Amino acid sequence: MTVRNILIIGAGIGGLTSALSFARPGHEVHLVEQAPALSEVGAGLQVSPNASRILIALGLGEALQRAMVHPHEIVLASGGSLRKITHVPCGAFAAERWGAPYGVMHRADLQTLLLDAVNTQPSCHLHLGQRISATGMGDLANRLGMPRPDLVVGADGVWSEIRKLIKGAPSPRFSGQVAWRFKVPADVARSVLNPASVTALLGPRTHLVAYPLENGKTFNMVAITRGNDPGQTWAQREQPDRRQDLLTAFSGWHRDLVAILRQAPEMTRWPLYELPDGPWHDGASTILIGDAAHAMTPFAAQGAAMAIEDGYELAQACNGVEGELAATLQAYQAKRRARVGRARSRGAFNQFAYHARGPIRLGRDLVLALRQPENLAAELDWLYAYRATGL
Repeated sequence: MTVRNILIIGAGIGGLTSALSFARPGHEVHLVEQAPALSEVGAGLQVSPNASRILIALGLGEALQRAMVHPHEIVLASGGSLRKITHVPCGAFAAERWGAPYGVMHRADLQTLLLDAVNTQPSCHLHLGQRISATGMGDLANRLGMPRPDLVVGADGVWSEIRKLIKGAPSPRFSGQVAWRFKVPADVARSVLNPASVTALLGPRTHLVAYPLENGKTFNMVAITRGNDPGQTWAQREQPDRRQDLLTAFSGWHRDLVAILRQAPEMTRWPLYELPDGPWHDGASTILIGDAAHAMTPFAAQGAAMAIEDGYELAQACNGVEGELAATLQAYQAKRRARVGRARSRGAFNQFAYHARGPIRLGRDLVLALRQPENLAAELDWLYAYRATGL
């Protein structure tokens, strides 16, 4: 069948990428969002070459170049001593080795440049403030004034409503980890952090990732430690009595880092949920992408990148479909599941390595210190050098 009318639920990074990817060849796209306005929560994200390559292909290269900060390296360091353990070169090295830039940027900036591009597409229609429920999907197309959709894309996040339409789809589970997100002025952290680097500081059962935003004026910081399951939620404003939980978890860390955590402005506390492997496709014309399909913990920094890959590759798969759409979606799911599964495994390995304790931690540091940075980079070739269909 010919796929002409696309209904996408959720206008986050994955949904916007999918909308743009479908709209550019001329599909009629209706992008639906429950929120009355698009305001991406969170702070920064890492845009690895596998994702930036797609954004450039979608015509966003110049805007991306202006919005991103391009770190010179990714550093692994001790949270207790600040001693550099090893690093992976980035900057010009990344662009040459992996064929696209590596950068960091504010989530809201990425959402904005995707939204601006979507709004330039006459065949793309954004509908904000729309109530979305699995039981009411039959009325949604009529409410939007669109024909019956040929394809429904669920890009509505870890608490997806569209997932309820997929028989056998799993429910989110709490990972046991909590991410505390905040920003600090660069001058506050310059004594312990390099504004030209992404720095992952490692400690027992905890780690902290920091990187520059806003042309180096601020540091985005994400401190990850164990926590309790608060139930169905995304980001929560920090409660005054919870800061001590964070300080206790990082009590053995370098005093300057602990001081930053103690004095930082209000944080947001993100419980980290993940989805076990399960079906993304209903066997007909509905498919899940991004966190709705495969939410994962951020230990490989690939959540946004996998959503970008999903949205682009789904559009590529559906362009010029011959035969049954269900077979096309099934093949897409199989291909993406293998790719996402490998990224998930890398994240699980990173979690084990980053949070190692005792002799394992000492062995980790010794092994990493003996590895050449270029060899560490080579281990990321499968991830960063990946070229989505058609690229």
